[in-house]
Amino acid sequence: MSSKILVTGVAGFIGSHVAGHLLQAGHRVFGLDDLSGGFRDHVPTGVQFIEGSINDVELVNQLFAEHQFEYVFHLAAYAAEGLSHFIKRFNYTNNLIGSVNLINAAVNTGTVKCFVFTSSIAVYGRNQLPMTEAAVPQPEDPYGIAKYAVELDLKEAHEMFGLNHVIFRPHNVYGANQNLGDRYRNVIGIFMNQIMQGQPMTIFGDGLQTRAFSYIDDVAPIIAASITRPACYNQVFNVGADKAYSVAELANVVASAMGVPPQIKKLEARNEVVHAYSAHEKVHQYFGDLIKNVSLEAGVNQMAVWAKKVGAREGQSFEGIEVAKNLPPSWAKLVR
Repeated sequence: MSSKILVTGVAGFIGSHVAGHLLQAGHRVFGLDDLSGGFRDHVPTGVQFIEGSINDVELVNQLFAEHQFEYVFHLAAYAAEGLSHFIKRFNYTNNLIGSVNLINAAVNTGTVKCFVFTSSIAVYGRNQLPMTEAAVPQPEDPYGIAKYAVELDLKEAHEMFGLNHVIFRPHNVYGANQNLGDRYRNVIGIFMNQIMQGQPMTIFGDGLQTRAFSYIDDVAPIIAASITRPACYNQVFNVGADKAYSVAELANVVASAMGVPPQIKKLEARNEVVHAYSAHEKVHQYFGDLIKNVSLEAGVNQMAVWAKKVGAREGQSFEGIEVAKNLPPSWAKLVR
């Protein structure tokens, strides 16, 4: 049955893939994006696209009143954990206040059956391995703090106003349509872009920090299907790959996929969670039929084919650093 659905961040990486799955399911999809981190040509054909910001309260309220959305998939965010320490106001405005604008509109309209939110394993902080949904979040960066605040607000909105929600905590997602020019997030895209520009892959510290890198096909279909599974409403799910790799190991996998010998330049270590990977028993329980378990090698190889086709992107530097103290030296050269 077709429903009216709003997808925020539809020109971004995960948003474009989720919107594609919703279109395939026969829904009417409206996409909102300010194109600050995504590209218009990534928006799937069939999406009714609106260029605008979730921080534009008047626009958000107008869209909800006009279209009477039945579901909201909120994927818009500036997802740079490390950089968020130095852009606190920007982070909270975009990742927290913008989210609250959408939640307010969903409650006030009264037609939204479920609000699907992509949070992050950044809410967990460190020393909670493997990260499980039962753990008490202890975020250590402003990005994770903002994401957890939205999670708490959705819980409150359900208790106070009856707004259903599903919260996903994806991690290190990669694949086609990533912003290869982003210098601060998505390490696989950064590596591929550096290789295509003839530069060495840059690693902070010794490269022994570990992450579980999640191919988009193991994430987007699950998020899109959540509205059809009421049993998962008002719950939180980790979603992504099970096996963790060091960043140094990842560099070798990426170099192999790109057909070049690994060339690595090590940078001064930055303050970050060293080991971050989560458990996924819960998402297997509710969405096991959709999980493909794409291996890192297979996923990176598929992304490499796409990356070579689109070519290198000019590196995009962030303008508007609010706190310069302790900014990693390699980033200090790129921002103003």
